[in-house]
Amino acid sequence: MKKTLLVLKREFFTLLRKPSFLFGMFGVPLISVVIFVIAAQIQKSSQAQSVVEQVVSGTQTIATEGYVDQSGIIQSIPASVPPGVFIAYPDEAATRTALQTGEISAYYLVPQDYLASGEVIYVRPDFNPIGGSGQSDLFEWVLQVNLLEGDSVLATLLNGPLYLEKSSQAGEPQRDEANMMSFYLPYGVTILFYVVILGSASLLLSSVAKEKENRVMEVLMSSVTPRQLLAGKITGLGLLGLIQTSVWMGTSYGLLKVSGSTFNLPAAFQLSVSFLLWGLVFFLLGYAVYASLMAGLGALVPNLREASQSTIVVIAPLIIPMFLINVLISDPHGVASTIMSLFPLTAPVAMMARLSAGGVPLWQIMLSALLLVGTAVLVIRAVAGMFRAQVLLSGQSFNRKMFFKALMGKY
Repeated sequence: MKKTLLVLKREFFTLLRKPSFLFGMFGVPLISVVIFVIAAQIQKSSQAQSVVEQVVSGTQTIATEGYVDQSGIIQSIPASVPPGVFIAYPDEAATRTALQTGEISAYYLVPQDYLASGEVIYVRPDFNPIGGSGQSDLFEWVLQVNLLEGDSVLATLLNGPLYLEKSSQAGEPQRDEANMMSFYLPYGVTILFYVVILGSASLLLSSVAKEKENRVMEVLMSSVTPRQLLAGKITGLGLLGLIQTSVWMGTSYGLLKVSGSTFNLPAAFQLSVSFLLWGLVFFLLGYAVYASLMAGLGALVPNLREASQSTIVVIAPLIIPMFLINVLISDPHGVASTIMSLFPLTAPVAMMARLSAGGVPLWQIMLSALLLVGTAVLVIRAVAGMFRAQVLLSGQSFNRKMFFKALMGKY
Protein backbone atom coordinates (compact mmCIF):
# COMPACT_ATOMS: atom_id res chain seq x y z
CA MET A 1 0.00 0.00 0.00
CA LYS A 2 2.84 2.37 0.86
CA LYS A 3 4.51 1.81 -2.51
CA THR A 4 1.21 2.34 -4.30
CA LEU A 5 0.86 5.71 -2.54
CA LEU A 6 4.39 6.64 -3.60
CA VAL A 7 3.54 5.91 -7.24
CA LEU A 8 0.29 7.88 -6.83
CA LYS A 9 2.11 10.94 -5.45
CA ARG A 10 4.75 10.76 -8.15
CA GLU A 11 2.19 10.66 -10.98
CA PHE A 12 0.01 13.32 -9.37
CA PHE A 13 2.68 15.94 -8.71
CA THR A 14 4.71 15.26 -11.86
CA LEU A 15 1.74 16.03 -14.08
CA LEU A 16 0.48 18.84 -11.85
CA ARG A 17 3.74 20.75 -12.39
CA LYS A 18 3.41 20.72 -16.17
CA PRO A 19 2.33 24.12 -17.59
CA SER A 20 0.39 22.45 -20.40
CA PHE A 21 -1.78 20.53 -17.93
CA LEU A 22 -2.36 23.61 -15.77
CA PHE A 23 -3.38 25.58 -18.85
CA GLY A 24 -5.81 22.84 -19.83
CA MET A 25 -7.28 22.72 -16.33
CA PHE A 26 -7.60 26.44 -15.61
CA GLY A 27 -6.82 28.23 -18.88
CA VAL A 28 -9.72 26.83 -20.90
CA PRO A 29 -12.36 27.75 -18.24
CA LEU A 30 -10.74 31.17 -17.84
CA ILE A 31 -10.97 31.83 -21.58
CA SER A 32 -14.63 30.76 -21.47
CA VAL A 33 -15.31 33.21 -18.64
CA VAL A 34 -13.59 36.04 -20.53
CA ILE A 35 -15.65 35.33 -23.66
CA PHE A 36 -18.81 35.23 -21.55
CA VAL A 37 -18.02 38.58 -19.88
CA ILE A 38 -17.35 40.23 -23.24
CA ALA A 39 -20.59 38.83 -24.67
CA ALA A 40 -22.50 40.02 -21.60
CA GLN A 41 -21.12 43.54 -21.95
CA ILE A 42 -22.11 43.64 -25.62
CA GLN A 43 -25.57 42.43 -24.66
CA LYS A 44 -25.94 45.18 -22.07
CA SER A 45 -24.63 47.93 -24.33
CA SER A 46 -27.61 49.70 -25.83
CA GLN A 47 -25.45 51.34 -28.46
CA ALA A 48 -24.04 48.04 -29.70
CA GLN A 49 -27.48 46.47 -29.56
CA SER A 50 -29.02 49.21 -31.68
CA VAL A 51 -26.25 48.81 -34.26
CA VAL A 52 -26.96 45.07 -34.47
CA GLU A 53 -30.69 45.68 -34.83
CA GLN A 54 -30.09 48.17 -37.65
CA VAL A 55 -27.84 45.71 -39.48
CA VAL A 56 -30.32 42.86 -39.10
CA SER A 57 -33.61 44.61 -39.65
CA GLY A 58 -32.54 47.67 -41.62
CA THR A 59 -33.94 51.18 -41.31
CA GLN A 60 -37.74 51.14 -41.26
CA THR A 61 -39.37 54.03 -43.14
CA ILE A 62 -43.06 54.77 -43.74
CA ALA A 63 -43.91 55.76 -47.28
CA THR A 64 -47.13 57.23 -48.64
CA GLU A 65 -49.06 54.76 -50.78
CA GLY A 66 -52.37 54.96 -52.60
CA TYR A 67 -55.22 52.52 -53.06
CA VAL A 68 -58.26 52.01 -55.23
CA ASP A 69 -61.11 50.11 -53.58
CA GLN A 70 -63.39 48.79 -56.32
CA SER A 71 -65.04 46.39 -53.84
CA GLY A 72 -66.27 49.10 -51.49
CA ILE A 73 -64.95 47.28 -48.42
CA ILE A 74 -62.72 50.03 -47.03
CA GLN A 75 -64.95 52.55 -45.27
CA SER A 76 -62.32 54.04 -42.93
CA ILE A 77 -58.65 53.82 -42.00
CA PRO A 78 -58.09 52.46 -38.46
CA ALA A 79 -56.76 54.92 -35.90
CA SER A 80 -53.71 52.68 -35.34
CA VAL A 81 -52.48 53.43 -38.89
CA PRO A 82 -50.40 56.64 -39.07
CA PRO A 83 -52.23 59.47 -40.89
CA GLY A 84 -51.33 59.98 -44.54
CA VAL A 85 -49.90 56.50 -45.10
CA PHE A 86 -52.72 55.39 -47.41
CA ILE A 87 -54.51 57.81 -49.78
CA ALA A 88 -57.74 56.75 -51.48
CA TYR A 89 -58.19 57.39 -55.24
CA PRO A 90 -61.39 57.04 -57.29
CA ASP A 91 -59.86 54.96 -60.09
CA GLU A 92 -56.64 53.37 -61.28
CA ALA A 93 -55.91 56.17 -63.76
CA ALA A 94 -55.73 58.68 -60.90
CA THR A 95 -53.34 56.47 -58.95
CA ARG A 96 -51.10 56.06 -61.98
CA THR A 97 -50.91 59.84 -62.35
CA ALA A 98 -50.08 60.23 -58.65
CA LEU A 99 -47.42 57.52 -58.98
CA GLN A 100 -45.79 59.28 -61.95
CA THR A 101 -45.72 62.64 -60.19
CA GLY A 102 -44.20 61.12 -57.03
CA GLU A 103 -47.20 61.85 -54.85
CA ILE A 104 -47.26 58.20 -53.82
CA SER A 105 -44.57 55.50 -53.94
CA ALA A 106 -46.93 52.61 -54.87
CA TYR A 107 -50.59 51.73 -54.86
CA TYR A 108 -52.98 48.84 -54.12
CA LEU A 109 -55.89 47.78 -56.29
CA VAL A 110 -58.70 45.93 -54.50
CA PRO A 111 -60.81 44.28 -57.27
CA GLN A 112 -64.57 44.23 -57.19
CA ASP A 113 -64.61 40.47 -56.66
CA TYR A 114 -62.18 40.60 -53.71
CA LEU A 115 -64.55 38.69 -51.39
CA ALA A 116 -64.62 35.82 -53.90
CA SER A 117 -61.01 35.84 -55.15
CA GLY A 118 -59.16 37.32 -52.13
CA GLU A 119 -56.76 38.98 -54.59
CA VAL A 120 -55.14 42.41 -54.17
CA ILE A 121 -52.86 43.91 -56.84
CA TYR A 122 -49.80 45.86 -55.69
CA VAL A 123 -48.08 48.19 -58.16
CA ARG A 124 -44.77 49.99 -57.73
CA PRO A 125 -42.47 51.65 -60.28
CA ASP A 126 -39.17 49.96 -59.30
CA PHE A 127 -37.98 46.35 -59.08
CA ASN A 128 -37.09 45.47 -55.48
CA PRO A 129 -37.27 41.73 -54.68
CA ILE A 130 -36.14 42.31 -51.05
CA GLY A 131 -38.42 45.15 -49.98
CA GLY A 132 -40.92 44.78 -52.81
CA SER A 133 -43.91 44.12 -50.56
CA GLY A 134 -43.85 47.66 -49.20
CA GLN A 135 -46.35 48.13 -46.39
CA SER A 136 -48.58 45.26 -47.45
CA ASP A 137 -48.93 43.95 -43.89
CA LEU A 138 -50.30 47.32 -42.83
CA PHE A 139 -52.73 47.41 -45.76
CA GLU A 140 -53.87 43.85 -44.93
CA TRP A 141 -54.63 45.14 -41.44
CA VAL A 142 -56.78 47.93 -42.95
CA LEU A 143 -58.73 45.37 -44.99
CA GLN A 144 -59.15 43.06 -42.02
CA VAL A 145 -60.52 45.78 -39.73
CA ASN A 146 -62.98 46.97 -42.39
CA LEU A 147 -64.16 43.43 -43.07
CA LEU A 148 -65.02 43.25 -39.36
CA GLU A 149 -66.89 46.57 -39.55
CA GLY A 150 -64.15 48.57 -37.85
CA ASP A 151 -63.71 46.29 -34.80
CA SER A 152 -59.91 46.46 -34.37
CA VAL A 153 -59.98 44.34 -31.16
CA LEU A 154 -61.71 41.47 -32.95
CA ALA A 155 -59.23 41.82 -35.84
CA THR A 156 -56.37 41.50 -33.37
CA LEU A 157 -57.88 38.37 -31.83
CA LEU A 158 -58.15 36.76 -35.26
CA ASN A 159 -54.36 36.83 -35.50
CA GLY A 160 -53.97 35.10 -32.14
CA PRO A 161 -54.70 35.62 -28.44
CA LEU A 162 -53.72 38.92 -26.85
CA TYR A 163 -52.10 37.15 -23.89
CA LEU A 164 -50.92 33.55 -24.17
CA GLU A 165 -50.26 31.87 -20.85
CA LYS A 166 -48.45 28.53 -21.14
CA SER A 167 -48.93 25.90 -18.45
CA SER A 168 -47.23 22.50 -18.31
CA GLN A 169 -48.39 19.54 -16.24
CA ALA A 170 -44.83 18.22 -16.10
CA GLY A 171 -42.91 18.56 -12.85
CA GLU A 172 -39.95 20.19 -14.57
CA PRO A 173 -39.81 23.14 -17.02
CA GLN A 174 -40.26 21.97 -20.61
CA ARG A 175 -37.78 23.01 -23.27
CA ASP A 176 -38.76 24.72 -26.46
CA GLU A 177 -37.55 22.45 -29.27
CA ALA A 178 -37.26 25.47 -31.56
CA ASN A 179 -34.67 27.02 -29.24
CA MET A 180 -31.15 26.43 -30.54
CA MET A 181 -30.05 25.55 -26.99
CA SER A 182 -32.07 22.33 -27.34
CA PHE A 183 -29.31 21.17 -29.69
CA TYR A 184 -26.21 23.00 -28.49
CA LEU A 185 -26.51 22.13 -24.78
CA PRO A 186 -26.46 18.31 -25.24
CA TYR A 187 -23.90 18.76 -28.02
CA GLY A 188 -21.57 20.69 -25.73
CA VAL A 189 -21.99 18.16 -22.91
CA THR A 190 -21.21 15.28 -25.28
CA ILE A 191 -18.03 16.95 -26.52
CA LEU A 192 -17.00 17.87 -22.96
CA PHE A 193 -17.25 14.32 -21.61
CA TYR A 194 -15.59 12.82 -24.66
CA VAL A 195 -12.64 15.17 -24.21
CA VAL A 196 -12.22 14.79 -20.43
CA ILE A 197 -12.56 10.98 -20.39
CA LEU A 198 -10.34 10.39 -23.40
CA GLY A 199 -7.84 13.05 -22.31
CA SER A 200 -7.50 11.68 -18.78
CA ALA A 201 -7.21 8.08 -20.00
CA SER A 202 -4.61 9.05 -22.59
CA LEU A 203 -2.40 10.45 -19.83
CA LEU A 204 -2.00 6.92 -18.46
CA LEU A 205 -1.10 5.52 -21.88
CA SER A 206 1.47 8.27 -22.36
CA SER A 207 2.96 7.71 -18.89
CA VAL A 208 3.40 3.94 -19.29
CA ALA A 209 4.67 4.15 -22.89
CA LYS A 210 7.20 6.89 -22.08
CA GLU A 211 8.57 5.01 -19.07
CA LYS A 212 9.00 1.90 -21.20
CA GLU A 213 10.71 3.87 -23.97
CA ASN A 214 13.20 5.72 -21.72
CA ARG A 215 13.75 2.58 -19.59
CA VAL A 216 12.47 4.18 -16.37
CA MET A 217 10.17 1.17 -16.15
CA GLU A 218 13.16 -1.07 -15.45
CA VAL A 219 14.09 1.06 -12.43
CA LEU A 220 10.52 1.05 -11.13
CA MET A 221 10.20 -2.73 -11.52
CA SER A 222 13.11 -3.17 -9.11
CA SER A 223 11.15 -1.63 -6.22
CA VAL A 224 7.40 -2.02 -6.94
CA THR A 225 5.24 -4.79 -8.30
CA PRO A 226 3.39 -4.34 -11.61
CA ARG A 227 0.01 -4.25 -9.82
CA GLN A 228 1.21 -1.61 -7.36
CA LEU A 229 2.43 0.41 -10.34
CA LEU A 230 -0.94 0.08 -12.13
CA ALA A 231 -2.97 0.99 -9.03
CA GLY A 232 -0.81 4.03 -8.26
CA LYS A 233 -0.91 5.36 -11.82
CA ILE A 234 -4.67 4.89 -12.29
CA THR A 235 -5.49 6.50 -8.94
CA GLY A 236 -3.04 9.40 -9.23
CA LEU A 237 -3.96 10.40 -12.75
CA GLY A 238 -7.63 9.74 -11.97
CA LEU A 239 -7.54 12.26 -9.13
CA LEU A 240 -6.11 14.87 -11.48
CA GLY A 241 -8.73 14.03 -14.09
CA LEU A 242 -11.46 14.34 -11.46
CA ILE A 243 -10.18 17.76 -10.41
CA GLN A 244 -10.05 18.91 -14.04
CA THR A 245 -13.55 17.60 -14.71
CA SER A 246 -14.87 19.32 -11.58
CA VAL A 247 -13.29 22.64 -12.64
CA TRP A 248 -14.67 22.40 -16.18
CA MET A 249 -18.15 21.27 -15.12
CA GLY A 250 -18.29 23.81 -12.29
CA THR A 251 -17.37 26.61 -14.68
CA SER A 252 -19.93 25.45 -17.24
CA TYR A 253 -22.60 25.17 -14.54
CA GLY A 254 -21.83 28.67 -13.23
CA LEU A 255 -21.89 30.20 -16.70
CA LEU A 256 -25.25 28.57 -17.45
CA LYS A 257 -26.65 29.89 -14.19
CA VAL A 258 -25.42 33.43 -14.84
CA SER A 259 -26.53 33.33 -18.48
CA GLY A 260 -30.10 32.73 -17.31
CA SER A 261 -30.31 36.35 -16.18
CA THR A 262 -27.81 37.86 -18.59
CA PHE A 263 -29.10 36.37 -21.83
CA ASN A 264 -32.65 35.51 -20.66
CA LEU A 265 -31.95 31.78 -20.93
CA PRO A 266 -35.11 29.77 -20.11
CA ALA A 267 -35.15 27.89 -16.80
CA ALA A 268 -35.49 24.57 -18.65
CA PHE A 269 -31.92 24.93 -19.90
CA GLN A 270 -30.44 25.34 -16.41
CA LEU A 271 -28.59 22.14 -15.46
CA SER A 272 -29.40 20.81 -11.99
CA VAL A 273 -26.97 19.90 -9.22
CA SER A 274 -27.91 16.24 -9.69
CA PHE A 275 -26.59 16.49 -13.25
CA LEU A 276 -23.20 17.53 -11.86
CA LEU A 277 -23.16 14.64 -9.40
CA TRP A 278 -24.05 12.10 -12.07
CA GLY A 279 -21.44 13.71 -14.29
CA LEU A 280 -18.71 13.01 -11.72
CA VAL A 281 -19.97 9.42 -11.31
CA PHE A 282 -19.92 8.67 -15.03
CA PHE A 283 -16.56 10.38 -15.45
CA LEU A 284 -14.97 8.23 -12.74
CA LEU A 285 -16.48 5.01 -14.10
CA GLY A 286 -15.69 5.90 -17.71
CA TYR A 287 -12.16 6.86 -16.71
CA ALA A 288 -11.69 3.58 -14.82
CA VAL A 289 -12.65 1.58 -17.91
CA TYR A 290 -10.73 3.53 -20.54
CA ALA A 291 -7.70 4.34 -18.41
CA SER A 292 -7.29 0.63 -17.66
CA LEU A 293 -7.59 -0.21 -21.35
CA MET A 294 -5.05 2.49 -22.17
CA ALA A 295 -2.71 1.14 -19.50
CA GLY A 296 -2.99 -2.33 -21.00
CA LEU A 297 -2.22 -0.88 -24.40
CA GLY A 298 0.78 0.96 -23.00
CA ALA A 299 2.04 -2.27 -21.41
CA LEU A 300 2.09 -4.03 -24.78
CA VAL A 301 3.73 -1.39 -27.01
CA PRO A 302 7.44 -0.65 -27.15
CA ASN A 303 7.23 3.16 -27.54
CA LEU A 304 4.91 6.16 -27.43
CA ARG A 305 4.71 6.53 -31.21
CA GLU A 306 3.34 3.03 -31.68
CA ALA A 307 1.03 3.54 -28.70
CA SER A 308 -0.51 6.63 -30.32
CA GLN A 309 -1.09 4.74 -33.56
CA SER A 310 -2.86 1.90 -31.74
CA THR A 311 -5.27 3.95 -29.59
CA ILE A 312 -8.08 3.57 -32.16
CA VAL A 313 -8.40 -0.05 -30.98
CA VAL A 314 -9.36 1.18 -27.51
CA ILE A 315 -11.31 4.37 -28.20
CA ALA A 316 -13.43 3.06 -31.11
CA PRO A 317 -16.54 2.46 -28.90
CA LEU A 318 -16.24 5.95 -27.41
CA ILE A 319 -16.29 7.47 -30.89
CA ILE A 320 -19.65 5.87 -31.75
CA PRO A 321 -21.74 8.42 -29.75
CA MET A 322 -19.83 11.21 -31.49
CA PHE A 323 -20.84 9.90 -34.92
CA LEU A 324 -24.44 9.43 -33.74
CA ILE A 325 -24.63 12.66 -31.79
CA ASN A 326 -27.59 13.90 -33.85
CA VAL A 327 -29.52 10.76 -32.91
CA LEU A 328 -28.76 11.30 -29.21
CA ILE A 329 -29.96 14.90 -29.37
CA SER A 330 -32.97 14.60 -31.68
CA ASP A 331 -34.28 11.34 -30.16
CA PRO A 332 -32.76 10.98 -26.66
CA HIS A 333 -35.36 8.41 -25.58
CA GLY A 334 -35.25 6.28 -28.73
CA VAL A 335 -34.01 2.70 -28.92
CA ALA A 336 -30.57 3.60 -30.32
CA SER A 337 -29.96 6.32 -27.71
CA THR A 338 -31.08 4.04 -24.87
CA ILE A 339 -28.83 1.19 -26.02
CA MET A 340 -25.81 3.49 -26.31
CA SER A 341 -26.44 4.91 -22.82
CA LEU A 342 -26.64 1.41 -21.30
CA PHE A 343 -23.78 -0.26 -23.19
CA PRO A 344 -20.77 0.23 -20.84
CA LEU A 345 -18.23 1.29 -23.47
CA THR A 346 -20.45 4.06 -24.89
CA ALA A 347 -22.42 4.89 -21.71
CA PRO A 348 -20.09 7.56 -20.19
CA VAL A 349 -20.67 9.90 -23.13
CA ALA A 350 -24.12 8.81 -24.34
CA MET A 351 -25.78 8.90 -20.90
CA MET A 352 -24.51 12.41 -20.18
CA ALA A 353 -25.85 13.59 -23.55
CA ARG A 354 -29.26 12.13 -22.66
CA LEU A 355 -29.15 13.63 -19.16
CA SER A 356 -28.46 17.08 -20.60
CA ALA A 357 -31.46 16.61 -22.92
CA GLY A 358 -33.57 15.75 -19.83
CA GLY A 359 -36.17 13.19 -18.84
CA VAL A 360 -34.02 10.07 -18.42
CA PRO A 361 -35.69 7.54 -16.06
CA LEU A 362 -33.78 6.98 -12.83
CA TRP A 363 -33.71 3.20 -13.32
CA GLN A 364 -31.85 3.61 -16.61
CA ILE A 365 -29.26 5.87 -14.98
CA MET A 366 -28.76 3.41 -12.12
CA LEU A 367 -28.57 0.41 -14.47
CA SER A 368 -26.05 2.17 -16.69
CA ALA A 369 -23.88 3.04 -13.68
CA LEU A 370 -24.04 -0.54 -12.34
CA LEU A 371 -23.08 -1.98 -15.73
CA LEU A 372 -20.16 0.44 -15.86
CA VAL A 373 -19.04 -0.61 -12.37
CA GLY A 374 -19.07 -4.28 -13.38
CA THR A 375 -17.20 -3.53 -16.60
CA ALA A 376 -14.62 -1.41 -14.78
CA VAL A 377 -13.94 -4.23 -12.30
CA LEU A 378 -13.53 -6.81 -15.07
CA VAL A 379 -11.30 -4.56 -17.19
CA ILE A 380 -9.07 -3.58 -14.26
CA ARG A 381 -8.64 -7.23 -13.28
CA ALA A 382 -7.81 -8.18 -16.88
CA VAL A 383 -5.32 -5.34 -17.30
CA ALA A 384 -3.75 -6.13 -13.93
CA GLY A 385 -2.95 -9.54 -15.37
CA MET A 386 -1.28 -7.83 -18.32
CA PHE A 387 0.92 -5.80 -15.97
CA ARG A 388 3.59 -8.42 -15.59
CA ALA A 389 7.30 -7.71 -15.54
CA GLN A 390 8.02 -9.78 -18.65
CA VAL A 391 5.34 -7.84 -20.56
CA LEU A 392 6.28 -4.39 -19.29
CA LEU A 393 9.98 -4.88 -19.98
CA SER A 394 9.57 -6.47 -23.40
CA GLY A 395 10.04 -4.48 -26.58
CA GLN A 396 7.71 -6.40 -28.89
CA SER A 397 5.48 -4.60 -31.40
CA PHE A 398 1.78 -4.13 -30.78
CA ASN A 399 -0.60 -6.75 -32.12
CA ARG A 400 -4.41 -6.57 -31.94
CA LYS A 401 -4.87 -10.29 -31.41
CA MET A 402 -2.30 -10.25 -28.63
CA PHE A 403 -4.07 -7.30 -26.96
CA PHE A 404 -7.50 -8.94 -26.89
CA LYS A 405 -6.06 -12.33 -25.91
CA ALA A 406 -4.30 -10.63 -22.99
CA LEU A 407 -7.58 -9.00 -21.92
CA MET A 408 -9.21 -12.42 -21.94
CA GLY A 409 -6.39 -13.81 -19.78
CA LYS A 410 -5.05 -16.07 -22.55
CA TYR A 411 -1.68 -14.39 -22.99
